[in-house]
Amino acid sequence: MANTMQKEAAHKLIDCLPANATWDDLMYEIYAREAIEKGLADSEAGRTRDVKEVRAKYGLPE
Repeated sequence: MANTMQKEAAHKLIDCLPANATWDDLMYEIYAREAIEKGLADSEAGRTRDVKEVRAKYGLPE
């Protein structure tokens, strides 16, 4: 279940945008914030992988 968006947080996000911001700018900020929050939640819950493990999975050099 997704976290409930709080109006105050949404207002702060909008207030940080420049005066000439577009809808696309706003959508990007929402997407970025959501991705960061999900990543932090995964980290706190221990749902992480070691960099070496991920690189090995995709055949990338260490």
